[in-house]
Parts: sequence; C-alpha cells; structure tokens
Amino acid sequence: MKTGIINKAKLVLIVLIIWPSIVFPQDKIVDQIVAVVGGNIILKSDIERMAIEQQAQGITTEGDMKCEILENFLVDKLLVAEAELDTLIEVTPSQVNQQMDRQMAMYTAYLGSEKAVEEYFKKPIMDIKADMRDGIRNQLLSQQMREKITKDVTVTPSEVRAYYRSLNENEIPVIPTQYEYAQITIQPQIDLEEDNRIKAKLREIKKKIEDGSSFATMAVLYSEDGSAKDGGVIGYMGRAELDPAYAAAAFNLKDDKISNVVRSVFGYHIIQLVDKKGEKVNTRHILIKPKVSVEAREKAYNALDSLANMIRRNELKFEEAAAVFSSDKNSKNNAGLVINPETMSSRFAAEDLDPDVSKVITKMHINEISAPFQTIDRESQQMVYKIVKLTRKLDSHRADLQNDYQKLSEDFLRKKKEQVFNEWVKTQQLKNYIRIADTYANCNFNFTNWIK
Repeated sequence: MKTGIINKAKLVLIVLIIWPSIVFPQDKIVDQIVAVVGGNIILKSDIERMAIEQQAQGITTEGDMKCEILENFLVDKLLVAEAELDTLIEVTPSQVNQQMDRQMAMYTAYLGSEKAVEEYFKKPIMDIKADMRDGIRNQLLSQQMREKITKDVTVTPSEVRAYYRSLNENEIPVIPTQYEYAQITIQPQIDLEEDNRIKAKLREIKKKIEDGSSFATMAVLYSEDGSAKDGGVIGYMGRAELDPAYAAAAFNLKDDKISNVVRSVFGYHIIQLVDKKGEKVNTRHILIKPKVSVEAREKAYNALDSLANMIRRNELKFEEAAAVFSSDKNSKNNAGLVINPETMSSRFAAEDLDPDVSKVITKMHINEISAPFQTIDRESQQMVYKIVKLTRKLDSHRADLQNDYQKLSEDFLRKKKEQVFNEWVKTQQLKNYIRIADTYANCNFNFTNWIK
C-alpha cells in the first residue's frame, strides 16, 4: 500500500517536471496542467469546459469566472479524495444519468433546443454527455461528502434569537411575498379498456423477455420512465423511497425473475431484481402510463366545477370537500392545505410554486376559489385537475422572529455549516500537497492557503 503511494507521489513529481504542458511526439500540445492536489491534477481543458457549460446555463459572475471555477475544482478534489476512502458513500450510474439529464435539460431550456446545444458545444449530444460523465460523478461524490461533514451541525432557538439580535437592519433578510393555499385535486379515471390494454401489453413484453429478449432493450423500446435509456435500471432504493406497491413487488423478487404487472401511482410496471444490498434493492422496470380519455377529463373538470360552485354558495366547506373528494393524499386530510416540500412549511414564494398554480394563485384574493385547471401532479407525474383557495398572503417584508423564525433558523444553520465546512477545507489544505500554475497565482481565492 505504501509503495503505491510513493509511486503515485513520484508520478506527480514527474508530471510537475514537464509543467506546464503534456507533450506527445512532434511537440503537439495536448493540454496544460493548472493545478495538482495530492495525486490528482486539474487541466486547463477542465476549466475551459466548465466555463463553457456555465455560460450555456446562463451563469454569470462579478469576479473572474475561471479563478472561481479553479477554486471549486480544488475544493472538489479534496472532497472526492475523502469520499473515495469512505465505504458508506456511493454514486450509482443511475444517479449520474439522472443528474446528467437535469443538466442537459437546463442547457436545452437556456439555448432553446438540443440542436442549439450541439452547435454551442460543437459536438453531438452523446459526446457532450460522455465528456460530462466523470465530472458529474465527482460532483455527486463531493456533494455527499460535504453533507457528511456538516450533518451533525444544529442550531438552538436561543442561538437563532442571538443571531437575529446581532444583525444590523440592512443585514436582516428581506422575505419575498409568500402565499398559503389549499387545493382539491381530482385525477381523471382510467377506462377499464385502457387498463386492460396496458396490462396485456406488459404481459406480452414479459413473455418476450422470458423467451430470451433483453429486458434492457425492451425498456428502451417501451418504457415511459426516464430510466428507459439506462435499460430501466433505477439504482439502489429502500422501501420508503419507492411507491408501496412497487416496493412490495421488488423486495419479494428473487434472482432475475420478473414480477407480474404492478400498478403504482405512476402507472403499470413489470420489475426485475438487479441486486440487493442490505435494506436496499436495485431494480429495472418497464413503465407504461394509462392514457386518459376526453370523456374522463370532462367528467373530472365538471365534478370540480360543481364542487367550486357549492363552496362559493356556502353549501359545502372547502376543507370538508377536500377530505371527501380530493385525490391528493398529502393535503386532503390537512383541510386541503398544501405544504412546501422544500421548507415543510405552508408558505410558498412565487418561484417555489408549481408554474400552473403560480399563474392562478398570484392573481387571486384571500379566500377566493379558482376555476378548475389542468396540471401535472408533482409526485405521481400524472395529469390532474385542481381548484385552489388562497388562504393567506404575506407581503414582502424584513424578517422578524415572530413570523419568520424558520427562515432565520435556516439562514443561521447554513452559516454554521459553512463555517464547519470552511474549517474542514483549511485542515485538508494543510494535509495535502497542492501546486497551482503561475498563471492563476493572482486569483482572489476565498481560501488563502492554496498557494504556499
């Protein structure tokens, strides 16, 4: 083990001797090393690629973007090195692919189309993704390591109060306008014929796989889930992370057997076990979502419209209607009140609202009942109809302890975590060999000990 470390250190020294560039025969410059952290190098091409990616997402900065990117890479190298020594930290191919898809979606949204993305990067989408893969894996590793470093940091009410009292007036955060709302949701019913059609299709696909066809290929061809491109693999998950019906089937599977057709909130699946680790399973699946008929949509819309009119005429209370008729399990027993999943409070800033809800709720008066509107349920990703009631609106204001304790608590907790993390980075800087090219010597880094 020690010999390997010594050899790696020698290799780094050899690399440094040929600084600032790696050359092949005929003196063709391939790339330039701009930094070394322990046994890891950062290339000029890494910096250039990240700068292009950030510009593709519309990210700007008041400082020197390349200096900021370099420092982020330096911190990430420290985090990744520590994460790779930690047996409890793992990043699966499925996690990498999901993050990659999110990033590609941001590029496409900003640049307008996949073709525009290819033109911007001057290469096909598949090549762009290939270039991104290692970087995204390291990004996910560093995120997990960062979370582990700060996971035990907490704040007490007395600390929050002391923090608030220590702020100057212009340091007290401004809370944007916030909305509280209740909802009644109805999901259109699927016709029996449509149910039977999908079940029969999945049974047919299952038979083909059992007769020798590849599950992964069938997933690519037929699955309507984002995991289709990965052969249907969704990665390791525990029972609580899965739909109950899916989990029940997945945890009962043995070897490479394929489940019978399973119905979840997302649609219909057939499932195959890939692997099991402790209390988590890695499965692949094929998902087909039922199609809603025009008649079913009209029925759901009219039912909600009638409910809204009854509530407006005081023939029925909103909270009673929500408890009896709403299909949203998270709000129906809470008087229809919707909880912000990011903060676990009932308050939403306009940008935190679902776009379809935001268009309606931000134009309403207190206690007004909306007309029914169509949207996509955030949890099941199924089409639903909603009516909403604006229950409270808090205008923009400076935070205070009485109304905004949670926001102040979150801010102070973030500051404490940042302080703990910064101390960890400073310690790691002292532990690791670090060298930065002279071209970056004048960067205004946040951490001062990169250049020794």
